Amino acid sequence: MSEKLKLYGFNNLTKSLSFNIYDVCYAKTPREQRDYIKYIDEQYNSERLTKILTNVAEMIGARVLNVSSQDYDPQGASVTILLADENMRLAKNDEVEDCVSSKTVLGHLDKSHITVHTYPEYHPETSIATFRVDIDVSTCGEITPLSTLDYLIGNFDSDIITMDYRVRGFTRDVSGRKLFMDHKITSIQDYIMPDTLLNYDAMDINVYQANLFHTRMLIKEPELSNYLFNTDIYEIPPKTRLEISNRLRREMLEIFSGTNVF
Repeated sequence: MSEKLKLYGFNNLTKSLSFNIYDVCYAKTPREQRDYIKYIDEQYNSERLTKILTNVAEMIGARVLNVSSQDYDPQGASVTILLADENMRLAKNDEVEDCVSSKTVLGHLDKSHITVHTYPEYHPETSIATFRVDIDVSTCGEITPLSTLDYLIGNFDSDIITMDYRVRGFTRDVSGRKLFMDHKITSIQDYIMPDTLLNYDAMDINVYQANLFHTRMLIKEPELSNYLFNTDIYEIPPKTRLEISNRLRREMLEIFSGTNVF
């Protein structure tokens, strides 16, 4: 499947990537916790998220048709971008040239989009604050979102990452034979740079018969100084540093495993 497939008509495969990252931070006092939430809201407001998703659209060769963004009170932001395959040329009356019906276009537009939502949170008793980003990319046609993974990982402080990829529908080759997959994949990790993977422990749960792929990644060697919000590590006694490190690692392991393991 390394060569480009010769298809009959439009590629009807729908490819969906769900990308979730978690950033964990130690914020001891209520003021530090509030300041962390404020910092996250400023760093990842709807304007910056729109720029990130627009770059994602360009990377996968999609045309941005519409952008909707919103910042929320007290915290959080979301962005939705409607996409079209660059191979689809839209006329001013929203009809498609090149022998593709307008009904097909509407279906295509409904299937091709990028969304992002942010979820900052903290608990006053644990002194642990977390920031979650959910990005969903759904494409129809030749577009595949997997090539954007390194870019997405690099644009967020990614301590824990969960990714789901699925392919639905079918297209046909010129002889009429159904094709339920138009590209080679054994794992989502195949589309992540080796240098990036070196920083994480990763595990897969794949259902090949159903074209379902799931990967989880956990940062290997977190440095405590990177997880202290507005606190100098040298102001903390060694014993307290160890306690904080254990608390942060516990939080990461529970998020990674999806269960309260302690």
